[in-house]
Amino acid sequence: MIVSAVSLMIAAMAYGVAPASASSKVTLTLWQNYGTEQNAVATKRLITAFERLNPNITINDVAQPGTNYFQLLQSSAISGNGPDLAVMWTGVYDLQYSSFLVNLKGNVPAKDLAKMEGLQWEAPNFNASRGAYVMPLETQFYIGFYNKKLFKKAGIAKVPTDWSQLYADAKLLKAKGIQPLVYGNGGQAISTEFYPWYDMSYLMIGAHSLANWKGLYDGSIPWTSSSNVAQLKRWATLQKDGYTNADVLTNTANIQQFEQGKAAMLVDGTWDTAQYTKAMGSNVAAFVPPFSNTPIKGVVEYPGDGFSVMKWSKHKAAAFKFLDFLTTTTAGHIINAAGLIPDIKGMTTSNPVNQEMLNFVTRDHMTPYPMMDNYIQVNVGDAADKVLPAVLANQESPLAALQNMAQAWRQLPASQRSKKFFAG
Repeated sequence: MIVSAVSLMIAAMAYGVAPASASSKVTLTLWQNYGTEQNAVATKRLITAFERLNPNITINDVAQPGTNYFQLLQSSAISGNGPDLAVMWTGVYDLQYSSFLVNLKGNVPAKDLAKMEGLQWEAPNFNASRGAYVMPLETQFYIGFYNKKLFKKAGIAKVPTDWSQLYADAKLLKAKGIQPLVYGNGGQAISTEFYPWYDMSYLMIGAHSLANWKGLYDGSIPWTSSSNVAQLKRWATLQKDGYTNADVLTNTANIQQFEQGKAAMLVDGTWDTAQYTKAMGSNVAAFVPPFSNTPIKGVVEYPGDGFSVMKWSKHKAAAFKFLDFLTTTTAGHIINAAGLIPDIKGMTTSNPVNQEMLNFVTRDHMTPYPMMDNYIQVNVGDAADKVLPAVLANQESPLAALQNMAQAWRQLPASQRSKKFFAG
């Protein structure tokens, strides 16, 4: 269902009722689209802990399908019958839906908001001083995972840091009968194909500085630039040379194949770290996908999603009390115990592979980048979703795919092609 921004704003205003007192007995409804990921585990445990501390508040955890989650949320904006709290992706996603989200500023104590990392990515025009629309659940990484035993078998002593090293290591692995990289949808509810933005984020890190990423948003760097085409060509070569599985578009068992030692490397996210460490123990480790001509200097570290309060909620005070709970060390320990990385400043993680990711920034001083799919316009991202997987499968040329993205960019309203990030 396609809903206009004007309709969404009218609906949000219509249901912007006064907050209920958090001292009365209330029941909140929370929507999430986490499927079976660790985020779902963390959410259930957070709700249980919060309810114990606040026996007057009950939170109903409602799992929604990932494939049409945002369409359902948009429909609920029109009807006003949606949840009090909802999982919201950050970046341009929460900006796009900001007409029915309540800003945290003035609703969560400023001293508690100051504890959280990366709130600029949930704020109007990515300016944290203007408040945020989402309370992050965790710090996330798009990241590479590798099998140390298979690397050792192939005689690889260090992880690759650029394209040439990646090709060389993939050749060594293949010579030993080891599949270098495995792709697939990994059980993702949002697509039957693999999600291309894990890789695309690093392709663009390898091509552009963080400061220049704004050019991809406002058009000063066209999607069809030679640097972008070159990056996608190198990426497609991985499959063409047999360094990935042949069925990158249809494989649904890539996670299991990696865990079972049938492939040496996989690009994924922190929501699956706990699963890998449980299955592989100390044999799994993290690396930064080296999609760069020179040693890679950036890593995706970003609060990719969290929880928002809906404007139509009749119990806003209670809902914001739950969001404030997420800023506590108690919540941080629950998030860590679920295998995730707390977004709270100063907190660490007990999972050694997650800690490796944090070390890329704190110890190795890599530049943290946002997730590119949360940074660019949603319509451009949707267009890319349809073509980027086929580029890796060598069924679509890099230039043709990027032309498709460029066309989607040109069709955007002028307000979404400006120097200012889309704000509703």
